Amino acid sequence: MTAYIIRRIIIGMFILILVTMLVFLLVRLLPGDPVMRYMANFTGTGQQNVMTPEQHDAMLIKLGLDRPIPVQYWDWISKIFRGDLGESLGVQQPISKLIADVLPRTAYIGFWMFVVGTFGGLLVGIYCALRRGTWLDNTLTTIANIGMTVPVFWLGILLIYFFSFKLGWFPMYGWVNPWDDFWRSCSYIVLPVASVALGGIAGMARLTRSCMLEVMRTDYVRTAWAKGLRERVIVVRHQLKNAMIPVVTSLGGTLAMILGGSVFIETVFSIPGMGRLMTTAIFDYDYQVVQASALIFGGIVIFSNLAVDIAWGWLDPRIRYG
Repeated sequence: MTAYIIRRIIIGMFILILVTMLVFLLVRLLPGDPVMRYMANFTGTGQQNVMTPEQHDAMLIKLGLDRPIPVQYWDWISKIFRGDLGESLGVQQPISKLIADVLPRTAYIGFWMFVVGTFGGLLVGIYCALRRGTWLDNTLTTIANIGMTVPVFWLGILLIYFFSFKLGWFPMYGWVNPWDDFWRSCSYIVLPVASVALGGIAGMARLTRSCMLEVMRTDYVRTAWAKGLRERVIVVRHQLKNAMIPVVTSLGGTLAMILGGSVFIETVFSIPGMGRLMTTAIFDYDYQVVQASALIFGGIVIFSNLAVDIAWGWLDPRIRYG
């Protein structure tokens, strides 16, 4: 198991480096001039229109953009290993400070999205499997099929229209830190969490129901029923644990969906988190912020998948890694 974990960490690092290379190249293919953006923020909006070619070239040298792309990439990745994420061209602040300000908000919302989506889907899926064929099972399964196809941003706008604009139950946009005012913060995160968690509940419910039904048809479950064990013991000890392996496998994809959804949700609800920071950086051609954000998102997804692989061994003792 130890050798497998070490091997997976090395593979994860290799994949993360490939992700940084891809993002590094794609950002530089975006239309626009980062020098103009830098000058617009640093000296005012007027001066970028009167910049001479000599000034433009001098600024390229200052920002290190005159060197070949492989050299630029090496300089950037070597700074990453020293703990330096660079400086934002848009606001002229260290990127590490910007991310430290917004990452806790994304992590807080993402935590509730993950909890609600995962446990809500598990409960719905288990109930539908145990009550297969009932009207409630058919209704919930149909809703889950529809919920998996609804775009996150469209659902967010729809929730804002009904529950904020029409009913006035929740704020339309904004953010309040939970450590400043917890209960007021809850009213601000209900709609963003629901926008992503509803899709997570739908996908998790379908997967859990399918896995539970497959396990219920196995010989050892029929043997447990024949021995006269109570339903709760059979469900928890024999059905649920064995059905959880594919479900746990999907948790890495669920986290990736949450991170991707945060980009849309934080933009729709004007939440100053990592997703909105990355979106703003893309439109402002602040490529340093885009690279750092992609590095963090990629690292979270890769190492969450590593945690999922390790969890397999706990759920199924038959799994052995050489």
